[in-house]
Amino acid sequence: MNTELSVVSGGCACCLTRRRFLTGCAACAAAASVIRPSPRESYGEEPSRLRIRLIFALHGPVQEGPDWPNKGFDFRPVMARIEQTLKNGCPNMDFLPAMANGPEAAAKIVEEDKANPPDGYIVYQMNCWNRVVQTIAETGKPVLYVDFQFGGSGGFLVYTASFLRQNKPNVAFVASSNMDDHVAAARCFQIVKNGGSAADFVAAVTKIRREKTPAPGDLTSLPDPVNPLSPEDTLKVVKEAKILAVGGGWPGISNAIQKDLGVPVISIPFEELNKAWETADKDQAREIADRWQKTAALIEGVSRETLEQSAAMYLAEKALLQAHGANAITINCLGGFYGGHIHAYPCLGYYELNNSGLIGACECDLRSTITMVVMTAMTQGRPGFISDPVIDTAKRQIIYAHCVASNRVFGPKGPANPFQILTHSEDRQGASVRSLMPEGYMTTTVELAPERKQILFHQAKSVGNSLDDRACRTKLCGEPVGDIEKLFTQWDAWGWHRVTVYGDLKEAVFALADKLGWSVIQEA
Repeated sequence: MNTELSVVSGGCACCLTRRRFLTGCAACAAAASVIRPSPRESYGEEPSRLRIRLIFALHGPVQEGPDWPNKGFDFRPVMARIEQTLKNGCPNMDFLPAMANGPEAAAKIVEEDKANPPDGYIVYQMNCWNRVVQTIAETGKPVLYVDFQFGGSGGFLVYTASFLRQNKPNVAFVASSNMDDHVAAARCFQIVKNGGSAADFVAAVTKIRREKTPAPGDLTSLPDPVNPLSPEDTLKVVKEAKILAVGGGWPGISNAIQKDLGVPVISIPFEELNKAWETADKDQAREIADRWQKTAALIEGVSRETLEQSAAMYLAEKALLQAHGANAITINCLGGFYGGHIHAYPCLGYYELNNSGLIGACECDLRSTITMVVMTAMTQGRPGFISDPVIDTAKRQIIYAHCVASNRVFGPKGPANPFQILTHSEDRQGASVRSLMPEGYMTTTVELAPERKQILFHQAKSVGNSLDDRACRTKLCGEPVGDIEKLFTQWDAWGWHRVTVYGDLKEAVFALADKLGWSVIQEA
């Protein structure tokens, strides 16, 4: 049985998935080799039941604000199905469900549990940044930490990496779209009931996770002659760049970018961008909107007025670049839009800039912006795709997700792939891009940290695009080259964003690091 944990909205944000949670316990047998029966069970007596506290870490049962998976998302049927699936798959366990939105709520649950302590805890990260599992981990009880993918994945990856770095002895984790894997991991609580330690529980879950992760597939990629520049020529091009940071910026990273790479970073207030948007040529904006309507494979939930506002934002971004002699712009888009400082998302503008060899980067993330600047220079025009990744061990995939991407992944003169125009996923407003990027090619994913003189690096073969309605619109699926288990280890130190570029650029990245005197951290 292959039961996927997935909710896909239809016309509204809170509709339920067409892919149902199935019930059953076919995966239960997978844990049998690591769970030894107690003497009572050996003689056929009724085993004692385990009490497992099942905690959902989330803002609320129905999501009121913008965040992954999306505003208006109804978690109630999802939580009910998770609980029922665990009950069906683990008939000797009693699951005690609860919700917590942060440390205080988690502490209250722990305090209430002292009167009748459970045998262990399962924590599902349903939204990204609710800090619940940390409090639960401090109980010392065995904890199974689970990602609700495209919902809690950012916090799950960052918090899991932190636990791994701390070598937390009682926290095991599951990052799988297959509910059978969740059931198999939950059955490992029997080990503790039979006298094993929390560390034994973690080892058993780790073993099951690795066994259930498919073996690497054929990682041979399609021909792609990228011809990167030499490190010397790459740095010459980089030194001609200039970055505009609108509505934010990271001073430490900004200073390092200017000092170590010679790239000026200019801070721009929202007011300047907004004024350029207000004064953008309306006829030109209508022409751009016309082109988008003709070339997009699908436009859904986005009005003509919103398209024209997005086109005006693209013209505003271009105007700022021209006025300041810059080739890269990064905007605190979420803070600007939610705070009323800007009135159109910059996503479609980024799409246009990145298609033309310029740089449009999300969320005023200067580290990812300079990464895009460097990689576009190295590849003579190929765009970087900044993303919030998700890891799915059931498919041995990393999914690079964000609400904007280029559709000319081989550079401005390369072929275009299909793209769709949809609302920005988290709040179902504005306009953003789903780029259906080509599969079968080697990709290189990096993050530059000038302030640490380090480059984070991994590669993956593109294998498809996820159309799941949750979370960001563009979701490029890749099969990692190397050890997918190692991919869980760096998120606490580097944050969630990564930048992906089409092409096998390993030699070029390592050569650039040597030229700069930086180190490369291979995260897979």
